[in-house]
Amino acid sequence: MADTVRLYISAAPHLHLEREVLSRATTEVPTTLAWRIVQTPAPGEPADLEAAANADLHILVMSDDIQAPVGAEWHAAWRAGRTSVLFLRKNVPRTPAGMAFVREMERRALWRLYEDAADLRRQVLDLLVEHILTSAAYYELSAAEAERLSEWQAQLRAATRQVVDPTIGGAGASSVVLSVERYVPSEGQLVEPPAPANDAQS
Repeated sequence: MADTVRLYISAAPHLHLEREVLSRATTEVPTTLAWRIVQTPAPGEPADLEAAANADLHILVMSDDIQAPVGAEWHAAWRAGRTSVLFLRKNVPRTPAGMAFVREMERRALWRLYEDAADLRRQVLDLLVEHILTSAAYYELSAAEAERLSEWQAQLRAATRQVVDPTIGGAGASSVVLSVERYVPSEGQLVEPPAPANDAQS
């Protein structure tokens, strides 16, 4: 049994919006599972290739250019037998290095095209739900949670296109998202947020 989905996102640091959108997207999935999200580090910081090799799901996002250590992250996942899902931004000019990387990866896997950050978010959310549902036994999903995820996925697929605010903050950093339902602290207790002043007085 696992109670955490280990997600590795390989995306060049200059893809600020894509990185931030994907980091936040996991919080939208209606599941009691926790998430451990590791992203391509900032320039000068070491890549966590062990995390890439051990990820339950490895996502690679490519736009105009390829930057280190994205290729090394993919290779670490590939050597470990992990299946990487590749997303390629449509209709953008690419650098010579970027075009060479796209062609090289086409020999190994299919690129999934995305139009913008909103389209990437929708496709990745669908992918995350599909991963959890197909691994229901591994995550020991209850029948009720599996049904809730299936219904949410159907709504996601039927929804009209949304727009992502390009001014959202953050830099798409690595993070851990814990589930109150499954997470039990080893010491102390979970603290609920204080009640609003109006509620406290009533």
